[in-house]
Amino acid sequence: MLRIRLALTGAKKKPSYRVVVIDRERARNGRFVEILGHYNPRNNPPELVLNRERTSYWIERGAQPSETVQSFLKGQPERKVETATTAQA
Repeated sequence: MLRIRLALTGAKKKPSYRVVVIDRERARNGRFVEILGHYNPRNNPPELVLNRERTSYWIERGAQPSETVQSFLKGQPERKVETATTAQA
């Protein structure tokens, strides 16, 4: 079963995380399937970048978000990407 969770990428005392799709049985920083974004809690306010399109794709395919990632998804509103055709209308 796949999970969407955080993988630690920062140095000691300087945490930074990737939001990844990974097999539930793998280690926290183990081999992942895809990187969906990143999270930097050291910035003020914390920086969160998520590819919502790919996140939705993996959730539709049965990947389950961790509690932390689930809270990120609830806290981040769905953004509409403005294209040239919608801007002219």
